[in-house]
Amino acid sequence: MSQPTPPEEQWTIFKGNNHDPHDDIEERLPPAPSWRPFGQELSPGVSRRQRRGQTFQTRPEEVRMVNAALYLRRPLLITGKPGTGKSSLAYAVAAELRLGEVLYWPITTRTTVKEGLYTYDAIGRLQEVKQMEAAGDAEGLRGLVNDPQKVADYITLGPLGTALLPSNRPRVLLIDEIDKGDLDLPNDLLTIFEEGRFEIPELLRLERDDLEIKDSPPPVQVRTAYHHRDPEEPTPRDYKHPIDGRITCQEFPLVILTSNGERDFPPPFLRRCLRLTMQDPDLDQLGKIVAAHFQDTPIDQDQVGELIKAFLQRRDGGREQLATDQLLNALFMVARERQGVGADREALITSLIADLSQPLPTKPGSATP
Repeated sequence: MSQPTPPEEQWTIFKGNNHDPHDDIEERLPPAPSWRPFGQELSPGVSRRQRRGQTFQTRPEEVRMVNAALYLRRPLLITGKPGTGKSSLAYAVAAELRLGEVLYWPITTRTTVKEGLYTYDAIGRLQEVKQMEAAGDAEGLRGLVNDPQKVADYITLGPLGTALLPSNRPRVLLIDEIDKGDLDLPNDLLTIFEEGRFEIPELLRLERDDLEIKDSPPPVQVRTAYHHRDPEEPTPRDYKHPIDGRITCQEFPLVILTSNGERDFPPPFLRRCLRLTMQDPDLDQLGKIVAAHFQDTPIDQDQVGELIKAFLQRRDGGREQLATDQLLNALFMVARERQGVGADREALITSLIADLSQPLPTKPGSATP
């Protein structure tokens, strides 16, 4: 009688054998890691980033600089290697101080300050005008042209614009990877950071053209950059503001900018920011990070200690570029109780914790050592 296959050798769901199809993936696939909770969140992406803030382990120098930024109403520029927790700090502050959803603005080479402030769907509005003209709806057309709310319906505030909405508590704005932006982007932000205000010309135009509206500006509703759907969340998606088209912050937001150190910034920009260099987590911090992420997932503590020690030796001693989430991925795969990976353990660890500074291997089937 053949012996059953040991559990540690049954971890593969896909076996690369198209002659033996099976449909038991729902039974075999374990719950997702806590940092990848797809299908379990009301606002995809938002909840995941909030989770990072809840598991972030803060150092004294980070506490000092966040408090300085709050007191001085200055942006905080955080530089550090990928995976050191630069963006997670914003979520940790928002969670502890109950400042609501973090406004997230990822930067690319095509990002402009204007789109960070607001967007105006002129094409959508023109299409509605043409539809009313075709239908002969003269009354509706007059309302579309002159009604301030009809204009506001096509305006959406961006993360930066939303952060500047009046509030008696500072909002939290995360400008992620600003060093990826156009060379002019830091300088374009200077006026916004100094004045804490901006204008929406599409609404100001109504003020100039209609004296009756100017004398008694009604409030309008505009969409904001918030995504959270929790009814208890103190920062709703829709927000009323004056029709004059000038938005001025009441409390300057806590602005956290992250940089991977890939470029230098102009001195005028640096003068207006506080600066912090984020360090890699040490042994104690890594232990706390792992405990926070795996609090609901039983893991083999001996394997945890072994992997953390090997990870630190490679990262600090061998000067390899490694990120903390690589360690978490490896722990999830090899250290969870009730489902080991058997003989594949070492090869899997090597593949999951590969030196990020090295090019991909060219030999087929090989992994970066």
